Amino acid sequence: MVVGICVGETSLTEVTFISDKMPKVGEYVTMEYDGRTVLGMIENLIRGNDALNVDINDFKAIQKISRIGVEDNYIKGKVKILGDVNDNLKLPRTPVLPGTEISLADGDLLKEIFKIKNPIKLGCLVNQQDVEVNVDANPILSRHLAILAMTGAGKSNTVSVLIDQLLGYKVPIFVFDMHGEYKKAQFPNGEVNVIKPKINPRYMTFNEIKKLVNIPSNGYIQERHFRKAFNEARKRIEDGVAHTNNFLQIIHDILEISSKEEGSDKQIVDVMNKIDDSMDRYSNLFDQNIGNILSGIKMGYANVLDLSQVDESVASVLVSHILRNSLNRSKKAANAGDKKELLDNSVFFILEEAHILAPNRRDSDSKRWIQRVAREGRKFGLGLCLVSQSPKTVDHDALSQMNNMIILRLVEPEDQRHVQSASESLSQDLINQLPSLNVGEAIVLGLMSRIPTLVKIDEFKGRNHGDDMDIVSHFAVSLKKQEKELEDEENELLDMGYDY
Repeated sequence: MVVGICVGETSLTEVTFISDKMPKVGEYVTMEYDGRTVLGMIENLIRGNDALNVDINDFKAIQKISRIGVEDNYIKGKVKILGDVNDNLKLPRTPVLPGTEISLADGDLLKEIFKIKNPIKLGCLVNQQDVEVNVDANPILSRHLAILAMTGAGKSNTVSVLIDQLLGYKVPIFVFDMHGEYKKAQFPNGEVNVIKPKINPRYMTFNEIKKLVNIPSNGYIQERHFRKAFNEARKRIEDGVAHTNNFLQIIHDILEISSKEEGSDKQIVDVMNKIDDSMDRYSNLFDQNIGNILSGIKMGYANVLDLSQVDESVASVLVSHILRNSLNRSKKAANAGDKKELLDNSVFFILEEAHILAPNRRDSDSKRWIQRVAREGRKFGLGLCLVSQSPKTVDHDALSQMNNMIILRLVEPEDQRHVQSASESLSQDLINQLPSLNVGEAIVLGLMSRIPTLVKIDEFKGRNHGDDMDIVSHFAVSLKKQEKELEDEENELLDMGYDY
């Protein structure tokens, strides 16, 4: 079906067209010229009337013209060129001829385009629901992904659909679950392995524990005493002569002996006090009886680290500890030339509330390791997915490393600008469509998709949490329950012979 004709000057990347019927933004079209068939996407549409221009200020004149000038209405649109369908969607080297007809793309052609070797089914085209939208799993795992949306736009549902599809390939997924949304989820393609937010201090690096103990960067004397005790504690554990498995307590006891030998050195006492404070403050984080937290990851499971009961500082410690260990483990396998072990250690990390864990204008340990995995992870089999409802507060460096994006409804202009500056393939016309997306609709772009796509994300049935609470119904039911209990009490008193 012909929807328009190219007009004006055309370029290798876009054309303008005039139509006598209203197509839809996001629809795919084809243009035949120079012996090729070129695919495009309608990114912008406007309606106008030359007779009813904004320079006319007389209401009665406008009213009169509107009665007789209906036929002067026009529809103008803009098409983004996506590529030659007969040449693997490579961009043509010659622009479209003005006067070329623009037709809606055939459904069979689109179905062929969305045939992928390792498909992840996200949903269907918003404008053609008989066409499934599949994206490629490998670029998601190796080139990272961002899922961005305002609150209530369908972000958690999208994450659940993605997890379930990846589980179909038995990919080990690790979710930093900030609100406990996924720990009770039921995925058709796999199971959930809940990991407790605990660390055994003996598997932490000197710098990690030093920061937890709060020894300042310029506290050279305190650092020297702490390092000496730290190394001695490690040696005692390795030699099997430690009197307890509490690593921090061993360090404390070593320092206490040193303090007595050196006449209650104030610097040593200060370090001991800081250790005492850390053991108290992080009592819910430390577990002396567990192994390395990475050993709890199960292949082919959704491994969910439940962070719903810990504060942001503890969450930051856990994120940095896990990402650092995972990256170092994979680097070690790569340096040893053990490709099988490298692939066995591959993990796809999903970070909910990325704006908390990788803030844009504040440093944190978790942010530094998120940046490192974003930059280096693809070389070592580590994938990363940043999820946020506040894109403008997500670290720009980390976000710009996400070569794939699923963007649901975004209304705030600053959020839109921040996302656009981090993505090379997000045009201003697509940005302008973000506020008009309905719940569950998204713009999908990046290496995982051959073409930018407007998708209606599938509704996932297996999750238990994440939706808005029905507060009104809750209190209405509670009130009815109270009234029923009061009525039962009154009836019981009447049965006992009491009369009101």
